[in-house]
This record gives sequence, structure tokens and C-alpha cells, in this order.
Amino acid sequence: MKQKFIIIPFILLLSLFTQAQEKLTLDDIFSRILSNSPDQKSFDSQIRSLDEAAKGARNWEAPDLSTGLWMTPYNPNLWKKQSNGSTGMGQYMISVQQIFPNKKRLDAEQDYMQTMSSEVKEKKNINLNELYATAKQNYYQLIIIKKKLTILDQDEKMLDFMIRNAELRYKNNLGKIGSYYKAKASIGNIENLRIMLENEMVQKKITLNILMNRDKTTMFEIDTSYLAKDYSSYKFDSTTFISARSDIKSVDREIQLTFLQENVERAKLKPEFGISYWHMFGFGGFPMQYTLMGTVKLPMAKWSSRASKANVESLKWKTESLNQQKQAIINEVSGMAVGMRNEIESKKKQVRLFEENIIPALRKNFQTMQLGYEQNTEELFELYDAWETLNMTQLEYLDQVQQLLLMQVEIERILEIK
Repeated sequence: MKQKFIIIPFILLLSLFTQAQEKLTLDDIFSRILSNSPDQKSFDSQIRSLDEAAKGARNWEAPDLSTGLWMTPYNPNLWKKQSNGSTGMGQYMISVQQIFPNKKRLDAEQDYMQTMSSEVKEKKNINLNELYATAKQNYYQLIIIKKKLTILDQDEKMLDFMIRNAELRYKNNLGKIGSYYKAKASIGNIENLRIMLENEMVQKKITLNILMNRDKTTMFEIDTSYLAKDYSSYKFDSTTFISARSDIKSVDREIQLTFLQENVERAKLKPEFGISYWHMFGFGGFPMQYTLMGTVKLPMAKWSSRASKANVESLKWKTESLNQQKQAIINEVSGMAVGMRNEIESKKKQVRLFEENIIPALRKNFQTMQLGYEQNTEELFELYDAWETLNMTQLEYLDQVQQLLLMQVEIERILEIK
């Protein structure tokens, strides 16, 4: 019995530890968004709905079946065969009528209905691109938060060293106490910043869990490596965006649907033929008779073609509107992409300055001050000032990196790059 009480908590702790150690890359998150997102499932259901509806595209009109008395006298006595040998009057009739749809109309409706889901597929891709962009934003922000927390850990150790060393020197009358309180206050500031960053980290993880459609409190780790990509060689012309952007493809699909819908309206003006057969059973020896007739619908007549002709004209103007909308999207996103590429190149130069010049120089300055302080040739306030400058610059550098990564997310959103 004791063994059971020992094993169960051990299994629970093991499962919690395993869950806490789950490490997700961006591709892992993308995969879960694609398979679990309610938005994506909703689009899949819409696509399936339209595809199922398209199966009935070649539907015929139902046959008309009728039965009843035909040209029958009200007086039932006249239904019987008369005494003078004449036949009775009246007949019982069964009739069936079938209209045969025009093949061109069926073809046009089939093409239209089978293409309807293509527009929804592009809208699904638009939604997926936005979900991916949101995931990348939060993921990169998580990376920067974790790197800032690492810097705070280092800062805390350094401030702790300054405080302990200052206390020791003050006791031995070897140093001033002034900067000691600044260091003590900075410990509180670091803790305050840590609380804020940890709260932001929780919020980012909640957002990513929501995107993956799983428990909002699920804990996970991330891969903190990142890559600053080069977009200087991209050509932002119309062809690039037409082949990349799902919203432009969606407009193209809508233009195609409008054209196919126009074909349906034109096909409605074609004549349709039918056949009707009536069979009559005569009363009182009256012989059986039948009627076989062909019918034709003439929708091209002036009074019956107004709606279809108006719809054709309306769809022409809709196509013109969609073409202008497509061009407007191309103009907008090409301008955004070129502007974002220039901003990225500028931001890369700033980040490179931090990495190659500013931070190395400030770190060297801090190391020199630290060495001088340990050798009693520098004061605490000089060491603190060097640390504070380095610390603020490192955090500013990470802010610059975050801006660069978010710009990268934006240009990838514009180009629909995963």
C-alpha cells in the first residue's frame, strides 16, 4: 500500500517535469496552429461545404407527375356505356412531363460551383499567414525577454559584488558609502523589471497557447536562437506579389468566379426542351388515348431575359471593380515592402554598431573599472557608472534586435513567407 502512495506522486512529478521541459521551435508552433486552429478548421468546413454542394451542379428539374379525371361529365350516368351502344363519356388520365436542361447551362453551373471553394482556400491561407505572423511576433518577443532576464541575472550578481565589497571597504575605512545606496536601489529596480518581464513572458506564452488551441496555462520552453535574414535581393514587382500574396490570389479567384457566374447567366438565355406524355383510360368503352408533346422554353424572349441580361452587365462591372481592387493591393503592399526593406537595412546597421563597436567598448571600459576597483585604484561610483552605462546599452541593444525581428515578421507577413 505504501508503494502505491510513493509511485503515484512520483508519476505526477515526472509528468509535470516533462511538461515543463517541453521545448517548442517556431516550426512546432506553426504545425500545431495548422492542425489545431479553430479558424483553420472553420475554413476547412466551409471548403467541404462548398465542395459537397458542387456535387449537385448537374441537377435536373424534377419530373412532373399528375393524375386525375380528364374531360369527365359531372353526371356519372354519362360515364357508362349507353343503351343505344354509344360509349360512355370521360377519361381517367396519367401524365408525366420532364424538362431536359441545356447542356451548356449545366456545364457553366458545374464550373462555377466547383470553383467556389478556391476563393475560400485563399482566404484560409490569408488567415493562416496572419496567425503565423502573430506567432512569430510573440515568439521573438519571448526570445528577447529571456535574453533580458539573463542580463538581469548577471546584473544582480554584479551589484551583489559591489554591495558586499562596498560594505567591507566601508567597515575598514577604505571607501565611501555614496554609490553603495545607488547599487542597493538598482537591485530593487532590477527586481521590478524582472517582475514586469516575467509577466510579459506569461502573457506571450498564453497567446501562443491560444494560437495552438490548447490549455492556456501549458508551460513550455523556446529555442532562443534567431536569424536576421537578408531581403536586399528581393524584387518587389507585381509578379512577386501576385505569386506570393493570398489576398491577391483571392481577388483573382473572385474574378474567375465572376466570369464563370457570367457564363451561367448567359447560359440561362439558351432554350431548354422537354417532353410530356399523357395517357387516358376511357369510360364506358371509350378507347384509351394518349398525347405526346414536345415543349421548349424560350428564355431569350425580351420579357423573360431582362434579369439575366442585367446580371451579365452587373458582373462585368464587378470584374472591373475587382481588377482595380487587385491593383490597389499590389500598389499598397509593394510600397510597404520597399519601405520595410529599407528600414530593416537601416536597423541592421544600428544593431551591427551595437555588436561591433558600442557594447564591446563599454564592456572593456567596465572590465577596466572593475579591475581598477579590485586593485583600489578606482572608486565604487566609477565602477557603478560603467556598469549602469553598459547595462542600459545592452538592454537598448536587445530592444533594437526586437525591432529588427518584428520588422522581419512584418515583411514576411507582406510576402507570406513562413
